[in-house]
Amino acid sequence: MAYVLGVDIGTSGTKTVLFDQNGAVIASASEEYPLYQPQNGYAEQDPADWYQATIHTIAKVMKTSGVPKEEVKGIGLSGQMHGLVMLDDQYQVIRRSIIWCDQRTAAECAEITERVGAQRLIEITANPALTGFTASKILWVRNHEPEHYAKCRYILLPKDYIRFMLTGEIATEVSDASGMQLLDIPKRQWSDEVLEKLEIDKSMLGKVYESPEITGRVTPKAAELTGLAAGTIVVGGAGDNAAAAVGTGVVTDGKAFTTIGTSGVVFAHTSDITIDAKGRVHTFCCAVPGCWHVMGVTQGAGLSLKWFRDNFCGAEKETAKYMGVDEYYLMDQQAAQVPVGANRLFYLPYLMGERTPHLDPDARGVFFGLSAMHTKRDMLRAVMEGVAYSLRDCVEVCREMGVSVSDMMACGGGGTSALWRQMLADLYGCSVKTVTSKEGPALGVAILAMVGAGMYDSVPEACQAVIRTKQVQEPIPEQIPVYDRCYQMYRSLYPAMRNSFKALAKL
Repeated sequence: MAYVLGVDIGTSGTKTVLFDQNGAVIASASEEYPLYQPQNGYAEQDPADWYQATIHTIAKVMKTSGVPKEEVKGIGLSGQMHGLVMLDDQYQVIRRSIIWCDQRTAAECAEITERVGAQRLIEITANPALTGFTASKILWVRNHEPEHYAKCRYILLPKDYIRFMLTGEIATEVSDASGMQLLDIPKRQWSDEVLEKLEIDKSMLGKVYESPEITGRVTPKAAELTGLAAGTIVVGGAGDNAAAAVGTGVVTDGKAFTTIGTSGVVFAHTSDITIDAKGRVHTFCCAVPGCWHVMGVTQGAGLSLKWFRDNFCGAEKETAKYMGVDEYYLMDQQAAQVPVGANRLFYLPYLMGERTPHLDPDARGVFFGLSAMHTKRDMLRAVMEGVAYSLRDCVEVCREMGVSVSDMMACGGGGTSALWRQMLADLYGCSVKTVTSKEGPALGVAILAMVGAGMYDSVPEACQAVIRTKQVQEPIPEQIPVYDRCYQMYRSLYPAMRNSFKALAKL
């Protein structure tokens, strides 16, 4: 039997999973690490923490599994996107990594837009300048820490730093590089034009590979620390969302997934490059060679339900404890007693501003239509439906761009709710499915390693062999027109309140 490792370098911790060639989990291990916030809006992590977590979890998995090291044929790396790792000419880390959720770079985003041009930036990088992306972080260090920038010889992303530590290779791959805002998305290569206009030396950046390609091999030192065989291949891997797409089988046209975590994501695969000129959604290279994905983001998806739970569902929390069930299960039962449309109560899930389709940091959460007849369970259902409406907004932008969405997978904590999946099926007008594996990104990059190791000829072929559907929610025909009417009402609310949101921000 042949085996592969999937290593997911996340924000809260690193998870390593050993799979057999059929995708079955043999062993797994996780290790957490801290997030540093030296100032309000800042977010940093120490790359050494990621490396130690990777070494420890691989070593633990190898020891507990009992699998001979020679039978592990490849490693795939997934990771949090956008983080800036800077190395000096001795390959030493210069400063802690500024990670994806850091918000310090508003001025640098304006600088990027001015230097490249707003329209040209979207044409090349498929996105407007955003604080989360890596390019603005590079400029921030240059503007505010010139002594660190002067020492910088290499720029890496989080998972690519782990690649370097395992293989000694400075390299990246297209899906993660897409989030740096330095890649020419249509051409799948570094953009000389953007780099020149931003005055960033191209030699600082690693070679760009396709996700299943072999990028390096485990060094003798890394082999000794992990229990792997020296020479084990390491493939390109993928950024976390692109890895999750492979792990759920979203690798051909028409397929998409919805994640309801703290934020919400709609991710649609496309074999044709398509870019939204308004910058409402991200277009990135995906982990399937020669293909792309379009991704819309709802900032306050699962966050909205958690906020409601923490502030209004104390009784459900207590009851859940006594019953030995999850409080979200009881909340689902409450919301299911309310009819479609929540008795004409609407919720806008803009607790953290909004990305798709409004790109408005000033947008705020709203209950609209509240009356004396409404109860807590009406409000609960309205929150869930409001999140579903916002995710339909993402799907509508994809469809407007000509990206087909006819087969939807559901992921994340919210995806475990049959009620929420039914709302999505009715609003999307297509089936919404879950997969048997819960390993997501780790499985996705393990599949990429299978392709790199020659176990399968292509990513779609590997997914077809490995991924199994668990549950299917079909749209309920009589509920579709009701939800369509409610959705049109929901869509009318943000434009009516846009100016009020801006006035509120200045109050």
